[in-house]
Amino acid sequence: MLKYATVKPRVYIEPTVVSHLVARPSNDAILASWQRASQRLWKDYADRFEFVISDIVLAEIQRGNPTAAQQRLEVVSSLTVLELLPEIDVFVQKLLDTGAVPWNAEPDAQHIAIATVHGIEYLVSWNHKHIVNEHKREHINQVCQATGFQPTTICTPIELMEDTQMKEKETPEKYPEFDPETYTNPILEECYRIKAEISAQFKKPGELYAYLKAMQEENKQNGVKYVSYYDPSKRIPIEESDDDD
Repeated sequence: MLKYATVKPRVYIEPTVVSHLVARPSNDAILASWQRASQRLWKDYADRFEFVISDIVLAEIQRGNPTAAQQRLEVVSSLTVLELLPEIDVFVQKLLDTGAVPWNAEPDAQHIAIATVHGIEYLVSWNHKHIVNEHKREHINQVCQATGFQPTTICTPIELMEDTQMKEKETPEKYPEFDPETYTNPILEECYRIKAEISAQFKKPGELYAYLKAMQEENKQNGVKYVSYYDPSKRIPIEESDDDD
């Protein structure tokens, strides 16, 4: 009898999810629900998805409080790390040039570009400023398509689990409602601070990419294995306009 291997959908884990996953439990109802959702995704959905990260994820989560940083690094230590490719740097600049992601938020553009170029099905995040922002998701998708890439589905852990549960005809868990335009919490603010710190450190185009490339080479020498899922044959042909003549 023939056996067919089933490829699990891949999920790119953005740093805000890692931070909520390992932080001390909170008494704040919304924050506690985000922590619970992050933990549930990690424990109950690991057999349904393949979780992946990148060097920019590692660069972010290793900053901040040393003890917390070590906890974050340990929890992702077994995950697949995606290769940094030249196509990613080009796409990052497109996201920044078009305003889909602000110039002072290049780490967030890196996350979107890495997940998209590698054809990762989902990107999960709690970053409502620049990633899981309803006003920006459509703009990001338009830039993806204009650049020849199939957009990754950007969502929160709750949205991913609810979508999975609906497909499997399960009853989604109830979570407290919140206003994504105004709600914040100490964990999220620390993530935003680290992102701003990295953006301020690498201001010129290509600087952050060069830093991550050097980080990748060092990690490879230390035995870290990288994977590329980029398939040029799946790029969407882009029609040239008459203005290009």
